[in-house]
Amino acid sequence: MSRQRRQIHFSGTVQGVGFRYTALRLARGFNVTGYVRNLPDGRVEMLVEGPADQINDLLAAVVDRMGHYIRETTQQTSEPTGQFADFDISF
Repeated sequence: MSRQRRQIHFSGTVQGVGFRYTALRLARGFNVTGYVRNLPDGRVEMLVEGPADQINDLLAAVVDRMGHYIRETTQQTSEPTGQFADFDISF
């Protein structure tokens, strides 16, 4: 499956509940790179690159684990840049 870059925004009660650390732990189980971070407007942003199926599986795992905190998810897909060596929390 082709590689892609996906920017995902999660809204709801997604800050202060361990969302970033959960996403980090989950992401390390997939063949993806990128970051997760809190945004000033209360959302969490995840920027992830990898095979589309790996990104889909990661997002499914995040929703499975943290879905009760998520009210809305938006996504934008683009070409990968290869700028990340691993997946981490960005501050």
